[in-house]
This record gives sequence, C-alpha cells and structure tokens, in this order.
Amino acid sequence: MYFESFAAFLQMGTHGPFVWSAYGISALLIATNMWLAYRRQRLVLNEIRRLARRDQGSL
Repeated sequence: MYFESFAAFLQMGTHGPFVWSAYGISALLIATNMWLAYRRQRLVLNEIRRLARRDQGSL
C-alpha cells in the first residue's frame, strides 16, 4: 500500500474527511435504495394477494 500507517490511510493527506464522507453518503444512498425497493415489492405483492382474494370471492 502507499500509506505509511493505517492512520495515514484514514487521513489520506488532507482529503480524508471528503473521501470518507463521500463513501458514507454513497453507502447510505445504496442501502436506502435497497430498502425502498424491498418495501415497494412487499406492497405490490400484498396488493396482488388482496386482488386475488377479491377475484376468488366473486366467482
């Protein structure tokens, strides 16, 4: 690696706060996107189940 120590790696010269905040924001956005997709899928599946029950009751 190009850094003398782990602390130097975390500091990345003077760019550490920018780099690590960018990684943190990116990870937060990816996790939020995954959670929203899961939530939307669950809502759609519940709606499909509700419609299927309604259609079976009208037969």
